[in-house]
Amino acid sequence: MLTVDFARISLEPGTRVLDAGCGGGRHVCEAFRRQGATVAGVDLKWDDLCKTRAFLSAMADENDGTWAIAQANIANLPFADGFFDVVICSEVLEHIEDDKTAVSELLRVLKTGGDLVVSVPRFFPEKICWAISGAYHQEAGGHVRVYRKDVLLRILENAGARLRRIDYKHGLHSPYWWLKCAVGHKNDNFPLVRAYRKFLEWDIIRKPGLTRTLDRMLNPLIGKSVVFYLKKG
Repeated sequence: MLTVDFARISLEPGTRVLDAGCGGGRHVCEAFRRQGATVAGVDLKWDDLCKTRAFLSAMADENDGTWAIAQANIANLPFADGFFDVVICSEVLEHIEDDKTAVSELLRVLKTGGDLVVSVPRFFPEKICWAISGAYHQEAGGHVRVYRKDVLLRILENAGARLRRIDYKHGLHSPYWWLKCAVGHKNDNFPLVRAYRKFLEWDIIRKPGLTRTLDRMLNPLIGKSVVFYLKKG
């Protein structure tokens, strides 16, 4: 499931892309799928990096790009200034105490004029999760804040980013998380949670027109994620 719309980013052969906080590799793999891109993914979780490495390795035989992964903190990235043409940071900043330092690092390693894409949970749907379940955000490594759109935009602009557009994604997913918080956010075997998850998996794989239309209609209202598309400088 992609949160970033790659049609809104300029990716050409030789483009250097960083996925900061790549997790299991959904965005770094999608960037690598674009022929000729040079991609890097960093994360603190070694298990997620191993999954990402396996996916990228499997794709490498049919791709003329290059890839690398590293265990690193996005508040202290191991790359030179202006090294990347595109930097993606999706659903990461809400986990980081020192988010201003992390944002500064994202801009430091991005070249002037490069694309920065940042997504975080949207304020209203996320606040409902927090209100329903304290355990949802109190676990180790969980969410440490809920961003208001204008607050995060100010942090990004103060670090040197210029806003191009804002999108909202995953309108069908917000009710799923509200349901999970209501029955216990780790209770994946609750019948309604299981059924809803199967529906979402079916939707992601099959992409039927009806649910795609419904998702687009729900995104402005209850989209789970807010996505900032920016330029440096």
